[in-house]
Amino acid sequence: MFPEYRDLITRLKNEDQHFRKLFDEHNELDQRITRLDERIELATDMEIEELKRRKLHLKDEMHALLRERSAA
Repeated sequence: MFPEYRDLITRLKNEDQHFRKLFDEHNELDQRITRLDERIELATDMEIEELKRRKLHLKDEMHALLRERSAA
């Protein structure tokens, strides 16, 4: 995710609690969605779609923070 910001992501995960929380939640959702897609866990289609929407929202928020911090 965002290879062009790899160094900045590493720095923000260590220095910015809010970014770290977004990053960790995104990764947790990604793992959960993978388990659901592989039928390791079960959920309704509606639940899966809601998880995917939340994951996308987190990704958008992280991207905005990365653009903001890289411009500073």
